[in-house]
Amino acid sequence: MFATFLIGLREGLEAALVVGILVAYLSRSGRRDALPRLWAGVALAVALSLGIGAILTFGAYSLTFEAQELIGGLLSLVAVAMVTWMIFWMQRTARTLKNDLESGVQRALVAGSVWALIAIGFVSVAREGIETTLLLWSMVQSFGNAPDALLGALLGLACAVVLGWAVARGMLRLNLRVFFTWTGAFLVIVAAGVLAYAIHDLQEAGALPGPFTAAAPLDAATGAVATGWAAVPFGWAFDVSAAVPPGGPLAAILQATIGFMPRMTWLQVIAWIVYIAVVGFFFVRGAMGRPSRATSAPPASTTSARDAEISSHGTGFPAAGASTTQQGAV
Repeated sequence: MFATFLIGLREGLEAALVVGILVAYLSRSGRRDALPRLWAGVALAVALSLGIGAILTFGAYSLTFEAQELIGGLLSLVAVAMVTWMIFWMQRTARTLKNDLESGVQRALVAGSVWALIAIGFVSVAREGIETTLLLWSMVQSFGNAPDALLGALLGLACAVVLGWAVARGMLRLNLRVFFTWTGAFLVIVAAGVLAYAIHDLQEAGALPGPFTAAAPLDAATGAVATGWAAVPFGWAFDVSAAVPPGGPLAAILQATIGFMPRMTWLQVIAWIVYIAVVGFFFVRGAMGRPSRATSAPPASTTSARDAEISSHGTGFPAAGASTTQQGAV
């Protein structure tokens, strides 16, 4: 529940902030007449996300076990890819997101295109909605406790809507750089766990060699699938089910936070380690390599009137030339 709450909060806040920026800009521009088109795009995106979730949930009942595991594993891989892309996309564009969105809306208003505004609202929310749907569906499959997982996600989304509304109204100042850095780091770990579970699903489906296939190394003494170093690469890496019961609260917490399962295959462990090492390295390098605003911002005398106007609208976003200490936390 805690893991899905944080995912719902993170992904929902991204969408809520984007919608808040668009609504605030249309209101400031005196074009509230365009708001119904924007909300139509948002509604279509929400409907698409719910539809995908319903298809994934109810469509799998008529499939064989192997087909369910195969589809689950492939969709989990898609979720990992989308989450990874979104982590780095937000890391690159968080500072310019507001200006980019407002420029797109301005072009749509100038062109007088109804469909352009609908498309902006749709794409802005659909991207987050589909990603959240796939990620939550994968986590529900791995946890096996849909009610708690879904409740956590709904609570996270509700908090995200409230926070996004407060930020957009200027009632709350949120240091987006710090927020997305910490939640991005958490998502890297969550995505590694989803990747490990995807490997497990694909091994159960027979798409990858593992303990469930003929490629599994056997223990000469017991005849069971080997565990430990003798099981490399297609057997069990470890089995601590006796110390950490698979259905217990400790196992649920570890799986929800770091992707740990009481019994994991070598392919799962290798995939988890490689993902954390590679994605974590580039994420930390991106977070540490960005110049601070205090050193990269232009002098006050050269700041354009346009930048000053954007930073003074009170949407809750830091001013373009504000220092890190001025931005503060929530």
